[in-house]
Amino acid sequence: MNKGRLEAFSDGVLAIIITIMILEIKAPAGHEFVDLKPLIPKFLSYVLSFIYVGIYWNNHHYLLHGLSKVNGKVLWSNLHFLFWLSLIPVSTAWMGEHNFEKAAMTMYGVVLLLSAISYIILQYTIMCSEGSNSALRKALNKDYKGKISLVLYVIGIVTAFFNQWVSGAAYFIVAMLWLIPDKRIGRIFS
Repeated sequence: MNKGRLEAFSDGVLAIIITIMILEIKAPAGHEFVDLKPLIPKFLSYVLSFIYVGIYWNNHHYLLHGLSKVNGKVLWSNLHFLFWLSLIPVSTAWMGEHNFEKAAMTMYGVVLLLSAISYIILQYTIMCSEGSNSALRKALNKDYKGKISLVLYVIGIVTAFFNQWVSGAAYFIVAMLWLIPDKRIGRIFS
């Protein structure tokens, strides 16, 4: 299989994920601006999740750009990654529907953490398939940003039991860390 098919399939899955998330936000029954108020938590959770999916889409593009050959391990690692991302709409809907309550914030953090871990596994699988001199391996080097993200996700999950706003802040900080594409990869594959 060529990497174009893998990229197209992944892009399609990510587009569906975003579509499912927006379909969870229903128009209010009323016709006044005040009728929009109950949608605020749903909208905020959608915006954060949209940013996350966009970040993954952008970085996934660069990640696959450095791939010269697709093998079974890369395919399964990519599917594993897409599986965890496909749970983002459920956790987003639950979080928005229940005003960022503790259980919803915990689940959201777990989905984000497992998505990040699966992305790291995909990176590692690609680096291994490309060999010890892969450009991706050189670009990622120690990956401090990735390690900081994992720590913040764990902090967000743990603090969700005590204070869901601190938890949400941890998830928001990770998104802000990654909002600008990873320059290490961009420099090599641009």
